[in-house]
Amino acid sequence: MAIDNDVLTRLPAETLKTITPKIRNGDLLLCSATDPFSRLIGWSTKSPWTHVAIAWRWPELRRIVAFECVQRIGVHAVSMERFISQTSSGAHPYPGKIVLARHDDIAAKKDLTPMADFGVDAMGDRFSSGEILKIGIRVVVGRFDRHMPKALGAKDEFICSEYVDRCYRKIGIKIGWDGRGFIAPADFAQDPKVQAVGRFKTR
Repeated sequence: MAIDNDVLTRLPAETLKTITPKIRNGDLLLCSATDPFSRLIGWSTKSPWTHVAIAWRWPELRRIVAFECVQRIGVHAVSMERFISQTSSGAHPYPGKIVLARHDDIAAKKDLTPMADFGVDAMGDRFSSGEILKIGIRVVVGRFDRHMPKALGAKDEFICSEYVDRCYRKIGIKIGWDGRGFIAPADFAQDPKVQAVGRFKTR
C-alpha cells in the first residue's frame, strides 16, 4: 500500500521494548534523518526518506540487529538499541525518525537464508576513496532524474538502499524503481507492497 510521508508524524512513537514483538526477519527500517549525509540523500531524491536497513533477529545472542550500509564504514551490523540511538558517525541522540516497515511478500518466503547469506557476506570491506566518490556521483545523478550510466552502477560498493535491494533480490523480491538515478530509500517507501508496522521512539 506504500507509505505516505505523513506516517512520520501520524504514527505514535513506540519504545523499543514495545515494538520488539512486532519485528520480523527481513523487515525494513526506514529512516528520515537530518545529519549531513542524510540531507544529501534527501536533496537527491526530494524525499524525507534518507536511509534504509534490514532488521534481523539473532536469537543466540538475544539481540535484534540492523544490517546496513553506511558511508566510509560500508556494510555492517549494529544492535537495534544502537541503531535507534545514534547515527553511524556517532551523532547522538538519533537526529530523526525511524519507521518499521514490511514488504507483503516476506511472509510468503519460507527461506530467508539467501538474504542473510548475502547480507553477511558483504560485510567487512571499507570503501576506498574512489568508491566513495562513485557513490557521491550516483547521488548527484539521482537529483537530476537521469538514467544511471552503466559505468556508475554499484559493484561491491553500495548506497544503503542498493545494499538492501540486493538482499531482497536474493529471495526474489524486486522493489519498484524506474531506473533513474539510483534505487533510493524513497523507492522502498513508495513500493505498493510495503506498509508501515510502527515507529520507533528514537533516543
